[in-house]
Parts: sequence; C-alpha cells; structure tokens
Amino acid sequence: MIQDKVTVVVHGISTIDEIPELKMSPGGTTIRCSSDLETLRDALPGAEALLAWDFQARELKGAWDCADQLKWVQWGGTGVDAALFPEFADSDVVLTNMGGIFDRAMAEYVLGLILAFAKDFPETYNAQREYRWFYRFTNRIENSKVLIIGAGGIGRTIGRLLRAVGCHVSGVARTERPGDDAFVFTHSINNLDQALTDADYVVVTAPLTEETKGFFGAKQFAEMKQSSYFINIGRGALVDEPELIKALQTQQIAGAALDVFQTEPLPRDNPLWNLKNVIVSPHMSGDYHEHRSAMANLFLDNLARYKNNEQLLNQVDKTLGFVPRKKS
Repeated sequence: MIQDKVTVVVHGISTIDEIPELKMSPGGTTIRCSSDLETLRDALPGAEALLAWDFQARELKGAWDCADQLKWVQWGGTGVDAALFPEFADSDVVLTNMGGIFDRAMAEYVLGLILAFAKDFPETYNAQREYRWFYRFTNRIENSKVLIIGAGGIGRTIGRLLRAVGCHVSGVARTERPGDDAFVFTHSINNLDQALTDADYVVVTAPLTEETKGFFGAKQFAEMKQSSYFINIGRGALVDEPELIKALQTQQIAGAALDVFQTEPLPRDNPLWNLKNVIVSPHMSGDYHEHRSAMANLFLDNLARYKNNEQLLNQVDKTLGFVPRKKS
C-alpha cells in the first residue's frame, strides 16, 4: 500500500537548508529538523521515520519514549553501534545504514596509509622540514601480505583495491570461506591469532558489537611480526588501546595508522600523538567532498521505497549489529 503522507525527523541539523537535497523529498513528505535532545523529543511524536544525520549522536535513547509512531530509522553512517541501545534493538523499528557510501574512500585511504609506511613518507616530510637530505631505500607493496579483519562492504572494497596493486590479501570473518574477488582466503575469527603471524599489514574494519568490543589486545599484538603495521579504521573500542600503545612503544610492531580511538577527539595527553611510528587522523577515512550528497540521495531512495512499501536498502540485522552479506 502506497503511503501518501510521511513525517520524517532529521536529527543533527537546525534547518533543511543544511541538506539541500532533502528539498527534493517525495510529495507528501513533512520534514521536522532537530539539533539536540530537547528538539528531538519535540519532533518525534507522530513521526514515522528518522534520519539520524550524525552517526555518533546518542540523543535517540533519551528521546525514545517520544517515538510513538516510529517505524524506520536511517542511520547516518555504516557503523550503527551508537544506535543500538536495548530499547531500539528489541523493537520492531527497522534500521538501515549508509552502507556503500564510504567504501571506496576508505579503501583509498588504507591504500594511502600502506604506501605511506612502505615509502616512509612521514620521515620524508620530517626531513624536509628539518632541511635534511635523507637518502635511503624503501619498500614495495607488491606481494606484501595484508590481513583485513572485517569482511563487509568496506573490507571487501579494500581487498579488491589492494589486490589490484599486487598485494596478497586475506580476510577475517565470522566463518571461514574460500577465495573470491576480494580475498585469496577468508579465515574464521576463531583462527585470527594464527592468521596474524604472517601479515605485513593488519587492517581492522570490523563493526563494533558486544562480541567485537576490545577483541584485539596484547595476545594479538604479540602474534604480529615485529616488522608489521596495524591500521584501524573501524572503531577505537575494538582495540585495547593501552596494549596498542605498549606494543608501539616497545617496537613489538613497526607502527600503526589510527583513524579511530577510544575517546574522540583524541586527548592531548594521549601518548599516541607523540609516537614517531604512528599516523593519527581524526575519524576521517571515509569522508570526502561529495559524501553528504551521496548520503542524502541514499536516504531519498529509501524514503521513496518506504512510501511505496518496497524493500529498504541496507537493512541492518539488529541482533548482529550490521547488514548481513548476501550469499552469492
């Protein structure tokens, strides 16, 4: 049954002018904007859909008792850990994410980080600032072994890009799988420690769930080669940060590139800022100049589907915390 009228709350903006594409919403759509908890509580009563524009916003939990007619939430990111508080997770409200919007950008970011380590770009920048003519050999990335922990859309896009430049890429997922276009082989998470021993680069893209929180710690760093690098673009809480710092300070691993942290922004007194073998970036690996328009257009596509009672794109399994991969 086609719905003629739908009320949508967009949380994270003050006016619709902040997302110009929403002015192209299908006819019969009423949009209410909210910028904080108080305005969200005012906007939710009677609304059927919510666009959570800020993927890190946690106000929905505090306004949940006002969501008297809510049927669908479009989350503003790929990771939905900030959304899955118990009341929402246990409800019949459908949750969709922005899967696919950030995959290529994050893959290019990881490729750039691997190249930065292999070609020693940080030291080149330092030498330039210090007027040092510092000639040395660097490494090639062809035939390097990359282990990607997380075999969803982002991990698989990274795998395809790295294989295209000659890397030997394996994945880690919940279950073991044979090779495909993204990975030469996919290990079970139960065999993670063994898979780590051969990797030159370890890339974490896994979603944050109760099962994955803090899963990468001292034991896993101990399994890595001393010459290997650790890259995290998933969530900071996936990693035992003090153990990561220890592994870096003692040169148990060669270095790390970190786009996510347990506390964001990263506090000024965190040792990661001053470690020479660390690249710190402010949770930006997936963001690019056109990503907000892409997010808005994906939402509009789903809104049209919702009004026409069609299957929504990127529907999250709330018991898992991510969009299940379709079996080929």
